[in-house]
Amino acid sequence: MFVFTLVILFVFFILYNLLLIVPMREVNVIERLGKFRVVLQPGFHFLIPFFDRVAYRHDTREEVLDVPPQSCISKDNTQLEVDGLVYLKVMDGRLASYGIENYRRAAVNLAQTTMRSEIGKLSLSETFSERDSLNESIVREIDKASDPWGIKVLRYEIKNITPSRKVIHTLEKQMEAERRKRAEITLANAEKAAMINLSEGERQEAINLSEGQKQKRINEAKGTAQEIAIVARAKAEAMTLVSQALALEGGNEAMNMQLKEQFIVQIGKILNDADISVVPAELAKLEGFFEGMEQVTKQVGSQVGSNSTASVTGGRS
Repeated sequence: MFVFTLVILFVFFILYNLLLIVPMREVNVIERLGKFRVVLQPGFHFLIPFFDRVAYRHDTREEVLDVPPQSCISKDNTQLEVDGLVYLKVMDGRLASYGIENYRRAAVNLAQTTMRSEIGKLSLSETFSERDSLNESIVREIDKASDPWGIKVLRYEIKNITPSRKVIHTLEKQMEAERRKRAEITLANAEKAAMINLSEGERQEAINLSEGQKQKRINEAKGTAQEIAIVARAKAEAMTLVSQALALEGGNEAMNMQLKEQFIVQIGKILNDADISVVPAELAKLEGFFEGMEQVTKQVGSQVGSNSTASVTGGRS
């Protein structure tokens, strides 16, 4: 029974070393008597027991390797701490096994040195703004150097770019000064706009006032002209009525009486308003004054009658 058990175990051992199933996500490197024989792709394979063995197993899926933080010096002598991620894939199992001892560690170290070299070509501000181009440069350099290793570097991503504390403090002061500068510029622009608006308002106010004064003078001039025209027409109509009245019978006596009444009224006003009473020296000559006024009235009436007659004759002709 013991011997039968040993035979069964030996058979299973032989079958285990004879049959090989490679998973879909792997490739296996087979050595025969210590020498490379073949790279087995996913599937079912037969091996020669005690002669063939699986020397290396490589995962053919895309791998993500973490690049530890490292200190870098930028073009403007600024100390930075940079870390990232490198994405790679095994393309040739034989080169990945025999081309380098450990392609993962080699890829990480190469990414660090390449990143340090590329950052040294850029200034501090460019490392933040040119991150995409920096990633592309690092991928290109790593892929070129790792070609003999049988791997393909797909992409590189920078995770963090951290300046030193002194640099951060300096940057914070610079940003604060920039913010103050922008605030002062904004205030200056606001004051400038306010002064412009105020001057425009004063200018428009002066224009409106001058237009108002101009219109006022025009209206006053038109009113004065209309007033003069109305007064002139009224005087002309009054003179026409007076001339017509004088042409009638008894017109001269009525004019004479009107002038006398006006004279007496004016003399009364003068005597009431004056501080010193003014009395004619020769009251006896007052009758002569009225007689003279009567003669003047007759002469004015005769002249007005002759003028009206001439005007009527001229109108008829």
